[in-house]
Amino acid sequence: MEVLEYDLVVLGSGLAGMRAALQAAKADDKLKIAIVSKLHAMRSHSVSAEGGISGVLYTGESDSAKLHAYDTIKGSDYLSDQDAVEILVGNAPGEIKLFDNLGVPWNKGEKGKIELRAFGGMSVPRTAFAADKTGFFMLSTLYDTLLGMPNVKFFHEYMATKLFVEDSKFKGLFTIDMATGDSVVFVSKACIIATGGFARIFDFTTTAHSSTGDGIALAYEAGMQLKDMEFVQFHPTALVPSGILITEASRGEGGYLVNSKGERFMERYAKSKMELAPRDIISRAIITEIEAGRGIKDKRFGNYEYVHLDLRHLGEAKIDERLPMIKEISMKMAGIDPSKEPIPVRPAAHFTMGGINTDIKGRISAGARHGTLGLWAAGECGCISVHGANRLGSNSLSQCVIWGRITGNEAARFASTSKKPSGNRIMADIEKEEGRINSLLERKEGENPYAIREELRRTMDASFGVYRNSAAMSRGRKKVIELRKRFKNIVVRDKSRVYNTNLRDALEIGNAVELALVVAECAINRKETRGAHSRKEYPKRDDRSWLKHTIAQKSGNRVKITYSKVEITKWQPEERKY
Repeated sequence: MEVLEYDLVVLGSGLAGMRAALQAAKADDKLKIAIVSKLHAMRSHSVSAEGGISGVLYTGESDSAKLHAYDTIKGSDYLSDQDAVEILVGNAPGEIKLFDNLGVPWNKGEKGKIELRAFGGMSVPRTAFAADKTGFFMLSTLYDTLLGMPNVKFFHEYMATKLFVEDSKFKGLFTIDMATGDSVVFVSKACIIATGGFARIFDFTTTAHSSTGDGIALAYEAGMQLKDMEFVQFHPTALVPSGILITEASRGEGGYLVNSKGERFMERYAKSKMELAPRDIISRAIITEIEAGRGIKDKRFGNYEYVHLDLRHLGEAKIDERLPMIKEISMKMAGIDPSKEPIPVRPAAHFTMGGINTDIKGRISAGARHGTLGLWAAGECGCISVHGANRLGSNSLSQCVIWGRITGNEAARFASTSKKPSGNRIMADIEKEEGRINSLLERKEGENPYAIREELRRTMDASFGVYRNSAAMSRGRKKVIELRKRFKNIVVRDKSRVYNTNLRDALEIGNAVELALVVAECAINRKETRGAHSRKEYPKRDDRSWLKHTIAQKSGNRVKITYSKVEITKWQPEERKY
């Protein structure tokens, strides 16, 4: 076992993690900073972000920070904390300009102005973009920048398995170096968790296989609170049958959604916005069309029913300029040229609005009145909450880089003025975690973890999808509890140490099962329809009873549920109409 000492550890290497590391490194160039990722950093899921990043670059008669805030709060179905939203809209333009200076190749007009495209739920176009590869360009720019900073070191392919917290103070992080199988402990003054979301607990999803919510599960296991875990966003347009994301920019550029009768059916659901309504509304509309018998089925695309996303009227030249990756994906994965044939799409689990409960500066909460000293969360894994019950497209990248910057500053300030961590129990905790990992490898017979994973994902699709009902959710919860018990007896067949992906997968599956149970408990408790949480028995939003955040915390073998208030500064809840 190796023990490494750093001033700051950033767990996760997506946009939020790299932005946090960059800010911390600039804040104090004497800090030793480690970026720890279970993948190679440039394989982080942020590279899959396609459409763009939101921000009011050009204020005037048509747009303002106030309008961006209103759109975000209305889109969230009034569950977002409005003080956090005001930080988002106030800081987003500066982040876009920073990335322009760093070298992101934004699409620009003839006079050099960054172009903006329309996105769902936005009153005006305010999404900056780099073709349909925005996340890739932003992340690669950050990566290149960080490689030139002497006080930052990347640890690629280190799987984190345990957070060490003692007396509400962060002490360190247990990891496995996948290349060798050796245990490596990072002892640090501060840690920023930036490990992304958990949508891979579902089967039909746009997310990478790595999006298993590891950082959220580690925080939950360490006693931290989770917030609003019932709110899982289903992106309306995932390619059938693979689930690969077909960016909202496809509709922002003018794409149509069409049912089996050739109707642009969104007129029935959001007449003023049509295909640019918020994602929760469009996802429900697509499922409603399918359930009403107006879906499409073709044996070329498996057993899924779907609708068509039609881009043909945009013309091949515009598709090649604005949506080149969508064309490439459609042709490679479905054999469809979108300039000649419509794309088969249906909703897929995409983004998790819920995550680790934090204060407005990203500090992680261990209880109702205090945070955990030295521990922050940024990006999709942290719930501030800026997205509430439903995120507007292109606000995610804004959230990642803004709270990456904020947590980077906060953690750097803390690490610069703190002493080297010490703890009475950390060595005993390290030995206990090493023993747990070894026992997994030593067990000779037991459950197949991959069978548990497949059953879990199918269960979540069936019981906690776009539409939810009490009977299905109860069955789903019962099944997840069964899978959780079975997981305790899994066997890892690969006994080697070097690149043991069987062990890594098993650890991810354990995290996914724990989070699935939290999602189930939170969803069953919330008896209303709000944003991405749509209950058949409770079809209306209920502000009197449910204008509040769900807080989940581990209590023995159970999920303890409490609630906290929503911060309302200027915008009172009103009926959502589009």
